[in-house]
Parts: sequence; structure tokens; C-alpha cells
Amino acid sequence: MGSSSMPVSLRNSLPTRPKPNGKYLTLGTDLLRNLVFFLFLLRWTRKTVLQLRGRGIFGSISEAYISIKRTLYGIFLRTPGVHTRVQKQVSEAISKLEAKLVPKGPGTNRYLTLPKQAWTEEQVRAELSKLGDMEHTRWEDGLVSGAVYHGGDKLIKLQADAFEKFSVANPIHPDVFPGVRKMEAEIVAMVLAMFNAPTGAAGVTTSGGTESILMACLSARQKARTERGVTEPEMIIPETAHAAFRKAGSYFNIKVHLIACPAPSYTVHIPSVSRLINSSTILLVGSAPNFPHGVIDDVPSLSRLALRKKGSLPLHIDCCLGSFLVPFLERAGFPTVPFDFSLKGVTSISCDTHKYGFAPKGNSTLLYRNTSLRTYQYFISPDWSGGVYASPSIAGSRPGALIASCWASLMSQGESGYIDSCHKIVGAAKKIESAIQEHPSLRDDVTVMGKPLVSVVAFTSKTLNVYDLADAMSSKGWHLNALQNPPAIHVAVTLPIVAAVDRLIADIIAVVEEEKEKERVRIVEGKGAKGGAKGDAAALYGVAGSLPNKSVVVQLAGGFLDTLYKA
Repeated sequence: MGSSSMPVSLRNSLPTRPKPNGKYLTLGTDLLRNLVFFLFLLRWTRKTVLQLRGRGIFGSISEAYISIKRTLYGIFLRTPGVHTRVQKQVSEAISKLEAKLVPKGPGTNRYLTLPKQAWTEEQVRAELSKLGDMEHTRWEDGLVSGAVYHGGDKLIKLQADAFEKFSVANPIHPDVFPGVRKMEAEIVAMVLAMFNAPTGAAGVTTSGGTESILMACLSARQKARTERGVTEPEMIIPETAHAAFRKAGSYFNIKVHLIACPAPSYTVHIPSVSRLINSSTILLVGSAPNFPHGVIDDVPSLSRLALRKKGSLPLHIDCCLGSFLVPFLERAGFPTVPFDFSLKGVTSISCDTHKYGFAPKGNSTLLYRNTSLRTYQYFISPDWSGGVYASPSIAGSRPGALIASCWASLMSQGESGYIDSCHKIVGAAKKIESAIQEHPSLRDDVTVMGKPLVSVVAFTSKTLNVYDLADAMSSKGWHLNALQNPPAIHVAVTLPIVAAVDRLIADIIAVVEEEKEKERVRIVEGKGAKGGAKGDAAALYGVAGSLPNKSVVVQLAGGFLDTLYKA
């Protein structure tokens, strides 16, 4: 068969496919690039405007300066010669810490594997007694600030009985352990009533104050994400608020704005809070009282700020430390301020039952103004192959024995018991405060920070190195809390301290007199006042704590945590 080609004249007359126009392609690419740049510019312009509005020009410059100084100092610490020297000193400090905390030497038994043969009950009890008798700071004698919130030996025995009766109970199975479910619900109801909760309020129990705070932050984040579409959440907290809020920021990717709590009140600066509120704000925070200084923030003003926002912002009040003291201040005869659900802007409160509620460690509550706020902290997995899974907080299985022990504590104390303990504990705190303000040996050199209304009294000094005072008190057997920014010491009064308060005041007077004498000697010798502190508190807070970059402190703290798990 033959073939013929199409004539050229016809071929040229056929329509041809248009070639891509490079001009349109370039235009599309340019448009996309400009759009991306515009969105980038818009994003950072918004961030800059919010930064300037929230912190002001000078505040923003100060933040930038601190950030640059921190970065440059970090680079300096990583230079070969400096890094080697710093690491050597850190290692020495951690080794010293390990020698103090981890028992070694003759007579020390270390159990690193399971025993080949089961121990008898007598062997176990003997070893438990030995462990309980290890050398320690004598909290039993009232020498420890906070830490041990002891309600008395009779209460300990009652708690042990409750623990034994419900030792296998797990509230994740309410049908198997209905009594635990009932006790948990009643604990929440009792604490809600203490804080003047409105009808329809709700709550949960948790393992401690940190979990209560974490859940409050999670609820606020989920509420903002669901109701307002917030994808870059921010919360505004006092710089004195508990570190658990910073942990929540790290865990849940929430930006944390720290607000100054300036002297002399040491309460959160309300105008600064107001300036930082924006469309990404999910939570405001106050303390009643705060841990460092024992001061209650201006909660009424925070409440008004929270209500000012359309639809209102969640406002969380941390009462973990105040717990079973602040609700009873007035009835115990002490001054108080508004802080609870009686203020309409307060949407959640954390309260530790294991502090001044005297329940065993591992007990706390988180209270909400309404049930919808509580729902935002729930985790529910409807399609898991193991069945529908739902839990109210971080833990799945939880110790019903601790819930039973908590319930037993609350019922055995009652309002009368808590009013009585409030009278004793806050009364002792007032006695310490008065001694510092009025005693001739203290009033000119030691200053109480703010106006403490509850159990914590913090004090500082402009004439003495406060960390020398802390270490001197440690040498007398006391375990007080060293603070920073600014340097200070605090005492969190507990029932054991109530019995030792006169000794505490006498020892504070003695160490202040000793340090004043050392200062006089330094001046006579021409060395100047406030000589360099040498003790453990000074090493951590006075030296490493003063560095612009805190990486050394982070290493020391990490080494401490590692030491806790050395068998």
C-alpha cells in the first residue's frame, strides 16, 4: 500500500497548540511569592504591634537586651577553655551532692536485683524501719519549712486504716469500687462548697497541685481552640506563680507571659496584665497565696479584666498552698481578701487537699465554675480496639486508697478542725512576721516581703547576704526555702513548726546577730560589707543564679534529678 504526505499548504492551515506563555507563568510565581511575603510581613507586624503594646518600647528593648546577653554568655560558656572549667566545677558539685544524698560505705545495703528468695515479713519490716530511721532533717521536730503537712499521729493512723481497706481500689472501675467513686465525688463537692462555688460548678481530684494546674491550662487551651479557633495560645501569669504554669506552657505549647510583681506589695502588676491581653490570650492567672512570698494577688482586679473580654477569659486562681487555710481565715479571726468563686470572673481554682487539708501526699482538687469547662480537660478515645476509653485527667488508673484516705481526713477534721488549725498555723506565721518587724536585732536588717495573710512569711535583707543567713539556719538544723529574684528566704508554717516557732525566731535572731558581727569585722578590716557567701544556698542562688545564662543551673538541677535515681 502506498502513502502520501499532506500538502504543505494544508499542513500550515491546521490549528496548532499554543505554546505556554512564559509571561503568565512568571506572573503567577511572582503573585504567589508576594502573597507569601505579605502574609509573613502581616504575621510579624502583628507580633511586633502586640509586643510593643504589651511591653512598651523600653520593655521590648530590655527584653531584647536580656535575650542577646543570655545568648552571648551562652556562647562564652561554650568556648573550649571556659567550657572545660565550667564542666569540671559542675561535675564536682554534682559529685558532692551525690555523696550527700546517696548512702555508701560499710553497713549500706544496695538492692539492685530482686531477691532470689522471698523475704519474710519480719525482714521487710526491719528494712523499712531502717530506711525510715536514715539521717534526715528533723521534720518531726518542726525544723522543715512546708514539705510535711502533718495532721497528727491519730490522723495518720486513720489514714492508714482507710488506705488498707481500699488498697486495691481503682476509680477507673466505678462499678467494681462504687465506694471510691462516691468518696471522690464527695471530696470535690466539699471543696467546691468551701470556695463558694455557684450552682452547676464541677471539679475533679488529681495527684497534686501540678496536675491540677496542668489540667486547668489544658482546659483553657482546648476551650480557646474549640470556641475561638486559637492556634497560638498565650497565657498571662505573675512571675511568682507556681512553676507548674511554666511546665504547662512547655507541655502544651502555650506561650507564657510573665508579669512583674514589684515591691513593696509583690502582687501582680494589673496594668501590665491588661496591656498583654490579645486575641490569642487563653488564660489569666492569680495566686492565693503565691509560693515565694505568701502574698495574695489582686484577684478582684484580675476578675474584672477577665470579664472585660467579650465572652470573658478564663481566670485561674491557684490556691494549692492556701488550700484549707484561706477559706477559713475570717472565721479563724484573721483578715482576708476576695479570691474565690464569689468573684464572677474566677472560672477555676486549684486546691491541694494534701497540704493544709492534711490528706496523704498525692491528693489535690481542680474546681470549675461550670461543667463545660471541666469537659475540655477530658480525654476520650471512642474507637480504640480495647473499647471506648475515657479519663478525666492525665492518669488512667488511680489509687483509690489515696482517695479514701483523703475523704477520711476531711471527715475527721471537719470545719471546726480546719478553723482550729488555721488559727494555730496563721497565728504562728503572724508571730514570725511581728518578730521580724519589731525585734531590735531584726527590724533594721531584715524586711518582711509584702503583706502575708496566710502561712508563708518571706524576708530579705539590704545589709546582709541573705544566702549566708539561709546557710547559717541550715547549720542549726533548719530546712528553710531560699528564694531568688530577689534573694530572700521564706518559712511555710505547718503544724509541726507551730510547736517550734519560738526556737525558729530565736535562731533567726542568733544568725542575724552572727552575720552582723561578721559584717562589722569585714568593715574594720577594710574588706567592705556583704562579703561573698560560701554555703550551698549561695553556690546555687548567689553565684550560679546570678549568671545571665542559666545553663549552668540547668545542668546542676539535671544532675540533682539524676542523683535521685542512683541506687
